[in-house]
Amino acid sequence: MEHRSLGSTGAQVSPLCLGAMMFGAWGNPDHDESVRIIHRALDAGVNFIDTADVYSRGESEEIVGKALADGRRDRVFLATKVHGSMGDDPNQFGNSRRWIMEEVEHSLRRLGTDWIDLYQVHRWDPWTSHEETLSALSDVVAQGKVRYIGSSTFPAAQIVAAQWVSAERGLRRYVCEQPPYSILARGIEADVLPTCREHDIGVIPWSPLAGGWLSGRWRKGAEDLTSRRSAMIPQRYDLSLPANRAKLDAADALGALADETGISLIHLALGFVIRHPAVTAAIIGPRTLEQLESQVGAADVELGEDVLDRIDEIVAPGTTINPTDAGWTNPALAPAARRR
Repeated sequence: MEHRSLGSTGAQVSPLCLGAMMFGAWGNPDHDESVRIIHRALDAGVNFIDTADVYSRGESEEIVGKALADGRRDRVFLATKVHGSMGDDPNQFGNSRRWIMEEVEHSLRRLGTDWIDLYQVHRWDPWTSHEETLSALSDVVAQGKVRYIGSSTFPAAQIVAAQWVSAERGLRRYVCEQPPYSILARGIEADVLPTCREHDIGVIPWSPLAGGWLSGRWRKGAEDLTSRRSAMIPQRYDLSLPANRAKLDAADALGALADETGISLIHLALGFVIRHPAVTAAIIGPRTLEQLESQVGAADVELGEDVLDRIDEIVAPGTTINPTDAGWTNPALAPAARRR
């Protein structure tokens, strides 16, 4: 499997990153099977693993730690995140110095490692200044606990703001951004992706299969269009909503295009994401070994200009069919912020 530089760091990572959100209570509670999936991904050439403290309240990090405890740690570029709530205490959440300095220790312990290659801020926090967050992250880098820092699901304006604060205050900078990106959610093509290219920031998109919509299951006439996620996040799956009916139309058309092209819809979807010039690696999130096997071959997929043009006809560039799939809600549009 080829390797790519993560932004301007020079660190080399595979174009598929193994996302660990589905390991643990949120997805696959069988630790042994989850470890086997991780080992199979590494054997297939993946050297990049991404998890987060909040995934199954730390259980995902513990499973990843178990998988790397057999001597594989040095060969893996390991990423995790901080921000999500990890308890009832209001300070066990967010991007404050207080929480970052505490939670990085917990993640190191759960992962069973002395260092984290990439420590990411899981979401932008409008109540915490970039300087507060970046100062704390610079300190954990200086302490040798973290190698690089990154952001996740930041709007383009905040990506630029954070880069400015880093330069102005002499602090560590975010070297990558982790946004949602798929054929059905292309909004970041208009701003986030060009911004990242301008600032030499790597991009590691999450949900390249659009939360399962591009797995091949979501086709017109299918007998069962339900899943674990559809019950948990109805606003992204409920077909009584016009935006989701439009997603089904697009997923069905993309499935027909994949059939015509002679590749699986999964490979079409992943190949589309990882071939964007701004993208470093697409994060795949298998829950089973079968799902992993259906995805790892996408690293070798080459989509021709004719196929890319057909994709653009089905979902126009810069279009996110269901705004919920953008991964965040702009606080500036909240009712309280709009009141005069």
